[in-house]
Amino acid sequence: MSGRYQLYHPSGDPEIHDLSGRVEDTLCKLIKAGAVGLTTIEYPAPRTSDYVFKLRKRGFIIETVTEPHGGDFPGHHGRYFLRSKVECLDANLHQEAA
Repeated sequence: MSGRYQLYHPSGDPEIHDLSGRVEDTLCKLIKAGAVGLTTIEYPAPRTSDYVFKLRKRGFIIETVTEPHGGDFPGHHGRYFLRSKVECLDANLHQEAA
């Protein structure tokens, strides 16, 4: 899976990114999650925080909110929210992600 995305910086300037693999999959999941956000509990990818880090390095604004969780191993986890405006430039990919 690979696709082309247009990131709009806060200044309004667009920048095109070609993404693939888990980094692209993470961006698609963040776009789909919208205002609900995404957690590693709901999206158990091997290194979600690393994929988010790589997206941030490219200029995507992603907020992390720490939430508690219970269960057998109580603790906390991060919920990620995509705050950047992003447009998928590959029409076929956009239909698959919907």
